[in-house]
Amino acid sequence: MKVAGFDVGTTGLKGVIVDSDGSIVAETTIPYAPSVPRPGWSQQDPEVWWAAFIACAAALVQKAGAPDAIGLSGQMHGSVFLDAAAKSISPAILWNDQRTEAECAQLIEMTGNKAVDWTLNEPRTAFTAAKILWLRNNYPEIYARLHSVLLPKDFLRFRMSGERLSDVTDSSGTNLLDVRNREWSQPMLTATGIERSLLPDLVESVDRAGAVTRIVAERTGLNAGTPIVGGGADQACAAIGNGIVESGTLSITIGTSGVVYVQLPEIALDRTGAFHTFCHAVPGTFMAMAGVLAAGGSFQWYHDTIGASDAEKGGFSGIVQSLDTLPPGAGGLVFLPYLTGERSPHNDPRARGAFIGLSNRHTRAHMARAVIEGVCFALRDLVEIIEGMNVSVSGVRVAGGGARGRIWLTTLASVLGRPVMATETPDASAFGAAMLAMSHRTDIAIGDLATSWVKTAPPVEPEMTAQAIYQDLYQVFRSLYPANRSAMHALFEIDSRTSQDVVQ
Repeated sequence: MKVAGFDVGTTGLKGVIVDSDGSIVAETTIPYAPSVPRPGWSQQDPEVWWAAFIACAAALVQKAGAPDAIGLSGQMHGSVFLDAAAKSISPAILWNDQRTEAECAQLIEMTGNKAVDWTLNEPRTAFTAAKILWLRNNYPEIYARLHSVLLPKDFLRFRMSGERLSDVTDSSGTNLLDVRNREWSQPMLTATGIERSLLPDLVESVDRAGAVTRIVAERTGLNAGTPIVGGGADQACAAIGNGIVESGTLSITIGTSGVVYVQLPEIALDRTGAFHTFCHAVPGTFMAMAGVLAAGGSFQWYHDTIGASDAEKGGFSGIVQSLDTLPPGAGGLVFLPYLTGERSPHNDPRARGAFIGLSNRHTRAHMARAVIEGVCFALRDLVEIIEGMNVSVSGVRVAGGGARGRIWLTTLASVLGRPVMATETPDASAFGAAMLAMSHRTDIAIGDLATSWVKTAPPVEPEMTAQAIYQDLYQVFRSLYPANRSAMHALFEIDSRTSQDVVQ
């Protein structure tokens, strides 16, 4: 028995084939990039995902043979707009897009500020509901052609199977789901005027949700009729791929974004609004989740711009090697990782990134270390909020690209002041999707699979000297956003006025 998991990421589509022991027998990544036509915008052509899936599936089958079931994972909140002929009528607006600030205010007005009561979550620029309103407000002629709205992974499901379905974890992030009852919120739909017919039917993550068609089988080597399970949002899949299937263990995923995640045995709301309450992939349970929009994305930006010459000498490893001789603290340099606005805890689409404390003695290596440290400070912001919700944290597991880097793990442990453990499957979203597929085929509970499949590396302990330095720097970091907020907003407005409006 072997199963496949596919994760529709922001910068690439990842696929794995996993055997019944939880061993990855084949893996492939097909890279791509989002489009940023205006400040604060982020979008992609869904056909890019489909082409990447075809290539990824074919490569996996060639390496390991056709799987017995398929699980899907994907970036949350993104909106794929399809017409009656199932053709995309607009670029998909992504999770880190910030254009919907006005629509969030509109949602609050439309609902009489009852969105939290109905969906457990306040309107956010990331969420799908605001994106639907943005299309309706700005391009009514395109909206008039709208027949279906799908999330990224569910667009792949639709192309693979012809079934218009979504799971409750991913749909939790639309701001249209009654999370308590795991169904679409009729009061929310009525208040917004968003037609129920636009939305897919709902399943749990381990339920059967379509099967591979003959045409897709011919293009990929997959077997026609292979079951596709409901799957989950990338962070829900990463959580189970990271072994977060019971309360007490906290997950931090450092991918393009940085996500802090904890399972909740029962609903708990964060009154600050930083954490969202969503359905968990384990039926009947919930999760609290918050995200730093540009985590690994900040380091990618550094790699592509400031660190380009270092990267030429050895890619990311070339940059990281230059940090070995630098002490913690980056020479008193602090980085604010708000390159695409910020989601949690500030909920500010106009926030901007910054280096604070630059002097003529700082080098590119200081800046690289400051980027890593700044992301870890932003993640600590969220961990402290979790602890303030009276959620007991017994351990921290780390997944994503950051789990592969020693510098990330040692910095995070020292910033948090507690040990962190990297999973041995750092691409946990695709792995978690495969776990859901295996649970469906074998009827083995997700918790039991996680216990046997998920392995962790030895804990990385905080470094005492670094921990003391980071304690002081963290207090400086916390002071910088409120001190610079008005300047950030003014710069955002100036940039917006000088940029061209490119939608399609």
